[in-house]
Amino acid sequence: MGLKQTMELKAAIISQGSESSEWTGESMKKYFSQVDELDIKKIEVNISGKSAEILYEGKPLKDYDCVYVKGSFRFAQLLQTLTSLLEKNCYMPISADAFTIAHDKLLTHLELQKHNIPMPKTYVSSTVQAAKKILQTINYPIMMKFPHGTGGKGVMYADSYASASSLLDALATLRQPFIIQEYIETGGTDIRAIVVGSKVVASMKRKAGSMEARANFHSGGTGESIALDTLTKKLAVDVAKAIRAEICAVDLLQSARGPLVVEANISPGLQLISSTTKIDVADIISKFLYDRTIEMKAKRKELDAVKILKGIEEKKMWGEKKKLITTLDFRGNMVLLPEMIVKNAGFDMDDNYEIDVEPDKVTIKKLKIGNE
Repeated sequence: MGLKQTMELKAAIISQGSESSEWTGESMKKYFSQVDELDIKKIEVNISGKSAEILYEGKPLKDYDCVYVKGSFRFAQLLQTLTSLLEKNCYMPISADAFTIAHDKLLTHLELQKHNIPMPKTYVSSTVQAAKKILQTINYPIMMKFPHGTGGKGVMYADSYASASSLLDALATLRQPFIIQEYIETGGTDIRAIVVGSKVVASMKRKAGSMEARANFHSGGTGESIALDTLTKKLAVDVAKAIRAEICAVDLLQSARGPLVVEANISPGLQLISSTTKIDVADIISKFLYDRTIEMKAKRKELDAVKILKGIEEKKMWGEKKKLITTLDFRGNMVLLPEMIVKNAGFDMDDNYEIDVEPDKVTIKKLKIGNE
């Protein structure tokens, strides 16, 4: 699909420049009139009490209609900051807090638990000693994970208390937080579903390499296309909604208890799933970004029109002399001024006012201090 759309829209993809990001950037050019592919390492954010500025290569970031931000957990704080500052003025498919949630496995599981999403039993402890007590009460094998890490990194397998205890001792020297999770026997396979908007657009079963418990592609795993049932599709979409990301990958395990969610990834690789399913996932993402940008701009135009009409109606209501006949809102011995009066008088909580009181009459004037 190489036909560029008629509406002139500018977009940017901010990433670490992975192959998947390059694919997506190229696909976005089919739909947007301008697409800038920006290196997240060249982004700088300056924040003060009254304003914030985003710089790229030392210059103010351009204005865009759509910005798609991606990156690993090492950039989570910057990604969240960028999104917090940009999402008011342009369409962004991933919410600011999603970067904190999705890049921390523990926070991900906590968020999923709030939404009653099924997952393997997960244990967290404050110390190694407390963790060893947990290890004495659970069944083996188990998985041990660092909260941060992608591509299957930071995921360890222990088939006995002795091996798990040894891993804990090693983790203690690294001073790393960790998660203990039940091992779900799936024959070394898991399922990855790519969610875009409210749909699963591609899915595959991944098989771990030899001598490997992780099915991740970067750990030597291979994939095969798979058609998911309705329940599993809904579960994947529910995960994306729970972490507030309109584009993400969801990793699941098929168990005797049904599908279980093990991870959500808001910066997924597209190589394996695209080659395995023969689906152009980058193009689907790009068209979704374009459609949602148009939708967002239309909604903002509607809101602007409503504000203009409201202003016209207020002017009619006030008349030329700006008088309002109304009852008073008493709160005990106090009177609350109507919002319309506060707005049209230009009252500000930081200013000082002089109040003249006479029977049946109150006059409020703003004090001019210094050079005002």
